[in-house]
Amino acid sequence: MSTTREFAAIILAAGKGTRMKSDLHKVLHPIAGRAMLHHLMASVDELGPRHTVVVVGSGREQIEAAVAGRAATALQEPQLGTGHAVQQAQGSLAGFDGDVLVLYGDVPFVRAETMRRMLDRLHEADAPASVVLGFEPEDTLRYGRVIAAADGTIEKMVEHKDATEDERACRLCNSGLMAMRAADLFDLLGRVGNDNAAGEYYLVDVVNVARDDGRKSAVVVTDDPAEVAGINSRAELAGAEAQWQAFRREEAMANGASLRAPDTVFFSYDTQVGRDVTIEPNVVFGPGVTVADGAHIKAFCHIEGATIGEGCEVGPFARLRPGAVMERGAKVGNFVEMKKAVLGEGAKASHLTYLGDAEVGAGANIGAGTITCNYDGYFKHKTVIGERAFIGSNSALIAPVRIGADAIVAAGSAVSRDVDAGELRMVRAEQMVKPGWADRFHDAMKKKKAAEKKG
Repeated sequence: MSTTREFAAIILAAGKGTRMKSDLHKVLHPIAGRAMLHHLMASVDELGPRHTVVVVGSGREQIEAAVAGRAATALQEPQLGTGHAVQQAQGSLAGFDGDVLVLYGDVPFVRAETMRRMLDRLHEADAPASVVLGFEPEDTLRYGRVIAAADGTIEKMVEHKDATEDERACRLCNSGLMAMRAADLFDLLGRVGNDNAAGEYYLVDVVNVARDDGRKSAVVVTDDPAEVAGINSRAELAGAEAQWQAFRREEAMANGASLRAPDTVFFSYDTQVGRDVTIEPNVVFGPGVTVADGAHIKAFCHIEGATIGEGCEVGPFARLRPGAVMERGAKVGNFVEMKKAVLGEGAKASHLTYLGDAEVGAGANIGAGTITCNYDGYFKHKTVIGERAFIGSNSALIAPVRIGADAIVAAGSAVSRDVDAGELRMVRAEQMVKPGWADRFHDAMKKKKAAEKKG
């Protein structure tokens, strides 16, 4: 998706966000594993902006680090309102004469197509001075109203507390998001005053300044009020997470996945799920997961940074950590953990296993209780298991070590040297048998216990 004209995005993120009660800046709190600011920037990036400027204030160091390489920053200090905040980006846009979108870092779900509608409206035949994004919430009491004509031009904008009863009956509200040409934006802002109770410079006043010049502004209305919902508290953050997850679950099912208990499945912002995938209850996806067609994710699994191939089976109660790769038809069962490991086509690790820094060949079978001992306290080492190898239960493979194709490692072995293809390796202490020893031991202990009771 791209526009035909160059545009810049100014994202306001200077507020303290005190209602979050957090040391983390408000706009960096995550939704589905991604900071709300980054959700918004991803939508902006779909349109290909010439410039992105994030206006910072409180907690500026956190935001500067979060947007480094992706956006410029401009400091608002002191913070004297939204209009004043936008003015701080003027230096970063010096010489730019395209369009400007003004967005808010705590309003993360604005869609790229909505932004484009705003930019397109700016260049229709009537050439409005500004375009305001409007919405119709269920409860209008908190919001300023946009009084608009049938053609979408704005006749008046008024705060709820200042509106007449007739104006309050209007359900079209102001989201605060705007689109303007750069030259108009900074010219009009330069004439906005602060004659109000807060002594602040409000961005919305550019509409009134333009009206005084004899120029009209226009409104574009979103069909989804949730798109412009602001997030200012932990409760609102939780609500935004629920909103995002509900949308993503519906999307996954619409694309051919089966969710047995949708409300208990949690996706990350980048989770990719194929067709005919079955996901059982209480599954959590962290960032970086791809699930191919026909895979079956059983209940109570946690999956992050993993690639799950076609027809694979995972869980229940499995954990796949970053770097885990399951090739076609592979299987991990209950209480299996993988990290930076490849499980080859058709290979199985069905119970109670840890595979870390490992490569398991196609068709290999990893017995219950097997672990790859990959860490020596200082460095990580790799275990390589060949195709069709059989690793007996309760084995410890002490890396670096290689197990050849078709080899067998006997149950209970601690293997610290390479095993050749087709070889049997058994590493156990010699069994010692003492007939009658246990009977004599029990008799002695029972007599000792009885003597203690008498004493």
